[in-house]
Amino acid sequence: MRALWALDHAFQSASKRMERRFGVTAPQRIVVRIVGRFPGISAGEVAEILHLHPSTLTGVLKRLQARGVVLRTTDPADGRRALLSLTARGRKIDALRSGTVEATVQRVLSGRGAGDGAVDARARRPSRGGARPSGRVAAGDLGW
Repeated sequence: MRALWALDHAFQSASKRMERRFGVTAPQRIVVRIVGRFPGISAGEVAEILHLHPSTLTGVLKRLQARGVVLRTTDPADGRRALLSLTARGRKIDALRSGTVEATVQRVLSGRGAGDGAVDARARRPSRGGARPSGRVAAGDLGW
């Protein structure tokens, strides 16, 4: 449980930092990455990739559109479908590689640290009974 807490804490902290620095939260960044990889993808397809109900994604897409990150166009073949693409601002956000939520998660899982969710040598060494001496996570704790 400590490992999951540390990962979740790192994810939430990174999301707040990303919103302050780049204007998007971690969930929004994930949507930007998917749309950047698959320009012209439908909202339903994004929801399917994320294993979300499409209505759950609606608010995220509306905020990204309002912030000028995602462009919604009507599918010419089916007027009921919205096709998504990134604006110039969205492409800049998609191109970010440092300071992102995925960079933070990667650091936590690889054991290189991520601020509050940092992994140190003490956290990697099991204490009596196999419990961790701190609330920090080692990548091996998650089986990855």
